[in-house]
Amino acid sequence: MIRILAALLTGATLLSAPLAAQTGPLRIEITEGVIEPLPFAVPVFVPDRPDAAAQAAQLTQVIAADLTGTGLFREIPASAHIGQITDFAAPVQYADWKAVNAQALITGAVSVAGGKLTVQFRVYDVFSGAELGTGLQFVGSLQGWRRMAHKVADEVYSRITGEGGYFDSRVVFVSESGPKGERRKRLAIMDYDGANVQYLTDSTSIVLAPRFSPTGDRVLYTSYESGFPRIYVLDVGRIQRRVLEQTEGTMSFAPRFAPDGRTVVFSLEQGGNTDLYTLDIASGAQTRLTQAPSIETAPSYSPDGRQIVFESDRSGSQQLYVMPANGGEAQRISFGQGRYGTPVWSPRGDLIAFTKQNKGRFHIGVMRVDGSEERLLTASFLDEGPTWAPNGRVIMFARETQGASGRASLYSVDITGRNLRPVRTPDGASDPSWSPLQQ
Repeated sequence: MIRILAALLTGATLLSAPLAAQTGPLRIEITEGVIEPLPFAVPVFVPDRPDAAAQAAQLTQVIAADLTGTGLFREIPASAHIGQITDFAAPVQYADWKAVNAQALITGAVSVAGGKLTVQFRVYDVFSGAELGTGLQFVGSLQGWRRMAHKVADEVYSRITGEGGYFDSRVVFVSESGPKGERRKRLAIMDYDGANVQYLTDSTSIVLAPRFSPTGDRVLYTSYESGFPRIYVLDVGRIQRRVLEQTEGTMSFAPRFAPDGRTVVFSLEQGGNTDLYTLDIASGAQTRLTQAPSIETAPSYSPDGRQIVFESDRSGSQQLYVMPANGGEAQRISFGQGRYGTPVWSPRGDLIAFTKQNKGRFHIGVMRVDGSEERLLTASFLDEGPTWAPNGRVIMFARETQGASGRASLYSVDITGRNLRPVRTPDGASDPSWSPLQQ
């Protein structure tokens, strides 16, 4: 197996089966400590014909960028390679890759036929001289070559770390343009790394808080198109939308899907009071979950659908609470200094991410579901709106710069607080929501 213990972790927690019984890659959970990225080599995938060479080079580049972007891997540049891969089927000359200190080697081949792209790849542990798992191939359209690259990177990531990947996923967000006093906002969707941006709405009305469905085919969001906040649901593939909630004389906002995809939880303001409700998408039936004179909003389901975390000022300040999914007594879980908001449950079910404001600074943080082990991952003039990667390993959020322009941008950070990285978008961006892995 790849020597992750020596190369990847120092002072971190290692969870793995005994070596004698282990049949898969080492399963690692990095909680603390200093990370020395694992060096890997990924020679340009071998094209089946000359006119596929450019496609092979682009695909290889995206795979390398996915892995290095995690902060867990370090690519050995092609200029340092001693060995060359010119035949995907030929035996690997491990000595050539040991000489450049590559601990993982990724090889591949690309073929094009009938408008289809076929990608084959293998992953090797250089020092043990063994292949990790078995070779795989993906087949797709030429236009979908980036997805093919992300799928390969997900598989490599999983085999080496023992965790699920997150590269073949998308992010829906609010794209912002124009000066601060005349900001135009519209929904947009992109690959997790900022590529392939597509706009889902125009900029004629304010849109807020888009949220993916559990299957990634629909998006909930709030729009002021009618003059009051209303919840809409949009079919991403066909870009068709409809009003989901339109109770007369009320304002509805902050929607989020239940894990079953058939129910939506949201905030509804009526007569000066804001409570949480659920709505059955098929029937339109509503159920009131809270009845308090305080403001209850920003609900998020646990992955098993049994509980909801939300923010409320019922204690006199903005704090986080957890209650059963069908309503009932809520337990406060945030007790640190400052105000807490926008909670969202991790896909793993073990953590809750949140926004915290304290002493003039904003933070993205995580805590256990009972409120223990709070950790602040970021600090800036304004950080807000966390969303989880499909594997529960990375958080994306919006950061606004201080000054007259007040431009918002997207960033990602590991749950350890390391590897803070900007996510490039054409314009300003806020309110990200990460999709599940694509099917």
